[in-house]
Amino acid sequence: MSLQITWYGHANVMLRENGVTVLVDPFFEGNRFAPDWRGIPKPDVIAVTHDHGDHLGQAMDIARATGATLVCIADLADFFREQGLAEQVANYGIGGNIDGTLEVCGAKFTFTQAFHSAKHGSPVGFVIEMPGGHTVYHAGDTGLFGDMTLIAERFQLDVAMLPIGGVFTMDGPLAAKAAAMLKARAAMPIHYATFPILAQDASAFTEALAQKAPDCKALVLEPCQSVDFA
Repeated sequence: MSLQITWYGHANVMLRENGVTVLVDPFFEGNRFAPDWRGIPKPDVIAVTHDHGDHLGQAMDIARATGATLVCIADLADFFREQGLAEQVANYGIGGNIDGTLEVCGAKFTFTQAFHSAKHGSPVGFVIEMPGGHTVYHAGDTGLFGDMTLIAERFQLDVAMLPIGGVFTMDGPLAAKAAAMLKARAAMPIHYATFPILAQDASAFTEALAQKAPDCKALVLEPCQSVDFA
C-alpha cells in the first residue's frame, strides 16, 4: 500500500491512503503556489495545526462545501462551533489536545506540542497514522524542541513534514536537526518560498540533512506535485 502525498505550497499538504483523504492546513487563497481549492480531491478530514491565516486558510469553506470532519485543538474547536460547524468538529465537537489521539475515518491523529503562537489555544503538530499503515508527522509551525526525541520513541515515522522557512519557524539546518531527532525515513520541507521573508528554496535543508541525518531521505516536492511513498 502506498501513501500519496500532495504539496500545495506552504504547510498545505494532502495525504491519501486506503480510500481516506486528509488535508492539513488548507491555505489556498493568498498562497501563490496553490490551485483553487474547489478543484482539489474531496477531503474526508481537515486537520488544522493552529489558527494563523496561512494555516487555517479555507478550512471552514472547505468543510462546509464537503462535509469533511475538522480535527483541531479544543480551543479552536470552540471557534469552529461559533461558526456553525459544531457537527463537523471531531470528538463530538470538542476537538482534542496535546498527547491525545483522535480516530477519524480510520486515521489516527495524535496531537503534539509546537513552539509557536496562536489566537485560540495552543499551536500543535500532528502524528497521523493513515489507515494503510504509514505514519506522518506534520510539525505545523514550530521551533526546534528537545522532546522531538520522545516522538521518535513513540512512533516509527515514515515522513516528517518540517517547516524550514525561518523567521517564524525553524530554518533549514534546524529542521535537519529535527529530522535526525525524529528518526524519520524521509523528511519533507514545508513552509518556505511562499513569501519573500521566508527561505526561497530547500537547499540549506537538504545540505544539512545529508550531514545530520544521512539515512533520512530528503523528500522535496514542487508545488502541486504528488508522489507515492511506498
